[in-house]
Amino acid sequence: MKHRVAEQRGRRAETIAAWWLRLHGWSILAKRARVSGGEVDLIARRGHTLAFIEVKQRATDDAASWSLDAFRLRRVAAAAEQLALRYARPGDLVRIDALYLVPRRLPRHLPNVWTG
Repeated sequence: MKHRVAEQRGRRAETIAAWWLRLHGWSILAKRARVSGGEVDLIARRGHTLAFIEVKQRATDDAASWSLDAFRLRRVAAAAEQLALRYARPGDLVRIDALYLVPRRLPRHLPNVWTG
């Protein structure tokens, strides 16, 4: 039961994040893109920038910031590397972003959180 509730919350957070990105000029190319070894919550494009975006919803700013650790970022990076073959165009800037959702605050989009 807890897993199902968490799954619903995650999907709702990703939907909110997708709308936030759209309002800021991004096109959403994929949601929950899965490959062997990982998943990317959102894949978005704005101009020549292709972003693989990890969405985190937490109760506080601190909890949101701590929720995306090096282990999780490595998994997102591994998935993004495989997915870039499908979504990237020549000349694109490809990056991994984070988008944090906290109650009673505007979403916080952090570009290029992975430099591995």
